[in-house]
Amino acid sequence: MTLHFNILTLFPEMFPGVLGQSLSGKALEKNLWSYQCVNIRDFATDRHKTVDDTPYGGGAGMIMRADVIENALLSVPAPGRKIYLSPRGRVLNQKLAEDLSRESGISLLCGRYEGVDQRVLDAHDFEEISIGDYVLSGGEPAAMILMDACIRLIDGVMGNKNTAGEESFADGLLEYPHYTRPASWTDANGQTHNVPDILTSGDHGKVKKWREEQSLDITKRMRPDLLNKNT
Repeated sequence: MTLHFNILTLFPEMFPGVLGQSLSGKALEKNLWSYQCVNIRDFATDRHKTVDDTPYGGGAGMIMRADVIENALLSVPAPGRKIYLSPRGRVLNQKLAEDLSRESGISLLCGRYEGVDQRVLDAHDFEEISIGDYVLSGGEPAAMILMDACIRLIDGVMGNKNTAGEESFADGLLEYPHYTRPASWTDANGQTHNVPDILTSGDHGKVKKWREEQSLDITKRMRPDLLNKNT
């Protein structure tokens, strides 16, 4: 099954962007996922192609119009799961990315200016998803991050099927440290750094236990909030 994204945006030229490179780019070539950009401005009805207007009640900035967004959405034959990228939405995490990666179709609404008219979100049951507690200039970068988080979980995208299960957040913890050759490395300041002996011991049971302990310790130090969520 191919995961298809419909991207409702004022800037279709931004896609696929980074998603056309590396693993996601190769997966796109293999048709493991696909996308279609819908230019919201194409559905404006006046000669100036106006997509926004001043907010009722006053305030700074402009609001994207409900009627124009709806026209763009209705042009999509199978919109699937409808998502508005919004800083007030449910925060994207690994569990949600796994859930989304199993969809056959997702429509992503990328807002601009001060946001979109609430009525179109309500009328078409958009769910709101945030990629973090900060504000971007538009929803397109957020859409790319959400897409990347989903695409890499599709069967056949990543070479090692075990990789996804061992990464940060897969089990609610941060990932353990990684090391590779050379086993002994001297940095530019003349300090020598050695790979932990346990990783060169050949004892897979001890390695597994060490990694689990490291993941727990790193999570306690750097993201204790994750432990609170899991208790």
